[in-house]
Amino acid sequence: MILLRSLIFNLAFYITLTGLVIGGIPCMFMDRFAIFALARLWAKSSIFLLDKICGTKFEFRNLDKVPKGALLVAAKHESIFETFALTLAFDDFTYILKRQLLYIPLFGSYLRTAEQVDIDRKKGSSALRQAAARAREVLANGRQFLIYVEGTRRPAGAPPSYKFGATHIYRETNTPCLPVALNTGLFWPRRSFMRYPGTIVIEFLDIIPPGLDKNEFAQQLESSIETACNRLNAEAVAAHPARAALLAKGAQADMAKPARPKTPA
Repeated sequence: MILLRSLIFNLAFYITLTGLVIGGIPCMFMDRFAIFALARLWAKSSIFLLDKICGTKFEFRNLDKVPKGALLVAAKHESIFETFALTLAFDDFTYILKRQLLYIPLFGSYLRTAEQVDIDRKKGSSALRQAAARAREVLANGRQFLIYVEGTRRPAGAPPSYKFGATHIYRETNTPCLPVALNTGLFWPRRSFMRYPGTIVIEFLDIIPPGLDKNEFAQQLESSIETACNRLNAEAVAAHPARAALLAKGAQADMAKPARPKTPA
């Protein structure tokens, strides 16, 4: 039954996305807020389909902890789900993303119109400097700058692999940081066709004020996110014991890989 529901959902999801991408072409001739409205429509329709077809609910926790204005948002990343769901929580946001996404037909044009920040990860420290410079521009305009703390999607339960990007931007911009924890990988796993029933939670944690030493900030950021993610995962497994297998698989994620140095997110 889960396989069949996943099949139906994926068909509905990509048909809806294709319709929005084509139907939303006029938005590319407007401003970024038109693209944001389209992205939020994508988010709401996807959440609706996920609920009605797969029995997967969604909730934000602690939305009251999201302040208005300039903000560095440092989030865990386990699934495509948070990519669209987080658009519902912020009024004027910018994601930092890999440059290759700009080359996707139509989608790349939407990203440019929405004034998102792209970087070339292969450039190492140069990419860090570029990201910090763009972040200063975004934050100076009172917008929210979103970065994934591990740089890419990681399996639920995987050992932490935090990159230096969030810490560097925090230090260079002297901006409050909002950590974000989630359990999305237990219900919409990366690189998987399956969508599992349960409750997806995205939780906003306590703001980290500006001015901390880089090591103190990095330690506090990782500790707060990982503690919250472990709690959310435990809640999910308690309600849906079958999800424990995904956590166990995630815990083995790096066993066969050589250690990699921390590079820009």
